[in-house]
Amino acid sequence: MSAPVPPSAPVPPRVLTVAGSDSGGGAGIQADLKTMLAFGVHGMSVLTAVTAQNSQGVQGVWELPVEAVRAQYRSVVDDIGVQAVKTGMLSSAEVVQTVAELLAGTDAPVVVDPVGVSKHGDPLLAASALDTVRTRLLPAATVATPNLDEVAQLTGVRVEDEKGLRRAADAVLAFGPRWALIKGGHLRGDAVDLLCDGSEEHWLRAPRLDNRHTHGTGCTYASAVAAGLASGQGVVEAVRAAKEYVTGAIARGFALGAGIGPVDHAWRSR
Repeated sequence: MSAPVPPSAPVPPRVLTVAGSDSGGGAGIQADLKTMLAFGVHGMSVLTAVTAQNSQGVQGVWELPVEAVRAQYRSVVDDIGVQAVKTGMLSSAEVVQTVAELLAGTDAPVVVDPVGVSKHGDPLLAASALDTVRTRLLPAATVATPNLDEVAQLTGVRVEDEKGLRRAADAVLAFGPRWALIKGGHLRGDAVDLLCDGSEEHWLRAPRLDNRHTHGTGCTYASAVAAGLASGQGVVEAVRAAKEYVTGAIARGFALGAGIGPVDHAWRSR
């Protein structure tokens, strides 16, 4: 006698990350998928580039053809569907342009992490792609999540203290995203971020943690926001939950190799 067939499990919200691979597992596609799992959503991926990367830096980058990026995206979205999309390392103007075109035809919130350099200072976005990020990608964003280096790279605005965060938000919002989440982690004092839509301001604070193992922080933060949006949360609620999660992940960041280790994506379950 055969065993009874259990009822089908409910389908979790689906989030698509469009980003590069980190062979060391701390950032990029790998960090995105770990974060999505921690939030109970189903993570899917479009690979834009392969990196040879470890705790000491990026030793090599190989960009995928735009045809491969487009085919991965269409394969997932047309069959499985998405409730949110998160973008990370897009590498070149051609890839940025292609991804922007794909996002324009997708009815889902978009979190844009305009990755410019790695944690170790290695460039991950061609200078020739900056204008395409400004004019094509940022206008597609529900939330843009630049750190202060990326704000300077995209807008020319340099932030030295908390007072400059609103100026940075306004400069990013001028390119068209609905919300800007300016990450002030590079400032002194508390780790303070500003979420702004041009009128509302939401300040998010956490104590600065004495832990150098913070690889993957930006990818993790943006993916957590996307997971919240896919689950039906509003932008403010999703960002607050993401801030709490990434703060805990930084607190539990651990050493790997001889350099900067990753944040702990599984800190809630260990």
